[in-house]
Amino acid sequence: MANIKISVINASTVLTDDEVKAAVPALQTQVSKHFAPAWGIDADLTFVKKKGKPAPGTWWLSILDNSDQAGALGYHDVTNEGLPLGKVFAKTDQQYGNKWTVTASHELLEMLADPDINLTVFVQPNATQGVLYAYEICDACEADDLGYDIDGVRVSDFVFPSWFETSRKAGSAQFDYCKHLKKPVPAMLPGGYIGAFNVSAGSGWNQITAQGHPATYQMRAKVGTRRERRRTPRDQWMASAATFKSK
Repeated sequence: MANIKISVINASTVLTDDEVKAAVPALQTQVSKHFAPAWGIDADLTFVKKKGKPAPGTWWLSILDNSDQAGALGYHDVTNEGLPLGKVFAKTDQQYGNKWTVTASHELLEMLADPDINLTVFVQPNATQGVLYAYEICDACEADDLGYDIDGVRVSDFVFPSWFETSRKAGSAQFDYCKHLKKPVPAMLPGGYIGAFNVSAGSGWNQITAQGHPATYQMRAKVGTRRERRRTPRDQWMASAATFKSK
């Protein structure tokens, strides 16, 4: 049994309990058999039906409709016990033709790798320059078509620790689970991106895309996203206030 326990909570109106419950075994397989050997972090997942109550002391992976719903229902930055919380916006995924299970896999693995959303890798090419890269392990290879199937459930590809080791030469290591990436950070796949903070420029966090074009965000990101929380000082984080009632 793993030390980390995660409640997978269905709070979506576009997915049935059966649909969410059916995906949990595949997510568990990915965490325990694919992710844990590479990262040394394991977790036990438990499904929680609509209006069900997650067990005390568990992290949450909440399946919601959209970011507005996250705010309205009180799914904030951490659980009501101050523990890590990931959010999946299933209705938004459907609107854009994306698979919600890939997003669930993405959020789950990134929550395990960086639960407090505060880890970075500092790349310093010389004495006066340097870039912080966010420790997000699925962003660089997140596209649905780059993922893989577990018992018919599509999950996200993810990078290995070696991807953050810039001293690695091209082709010298396995950089992601599916072996798509050939170079370390900042190399990315089509559709990929990574948060970057140029410390010498003082321009704050930018999102660097696989095409190499930075997108500067002046406003707070959508409610509930990891990008929002990385940009928000920890003392401004809010504990979830959602009320769960058992049927």
